[in-house]
Amino acid sequence: MPDAEKSKRSRPDAPVPQDTQIPRDEQESDAARRRRRAQFLRELHEAKALRDRVQPRRARAARMRQAMRMRTFRW
Repeated sequence: MPDAEKSKRSRPDAPVPQDTQIPRDEQESDAARRRRRAQFLRELHEAKALRDRVQPRRARAARMRQAMRMRTFRW
């Protein structure tokens, strides 16, 4: 890749091409984003519960570390 092309891509202030910008209805997109986020959080919780069931020793160690953090937390 030429250096000029690489420097163009790495510029954070470079404008986004118009064809990648999607016009959207604000209310619908916010509701869709909340639905996707809720779905993601449900799946994440399910995956963590599965991991805890499959690896009980690791889960117990994580609980112990969390308990230690809570005991040493200062208000």
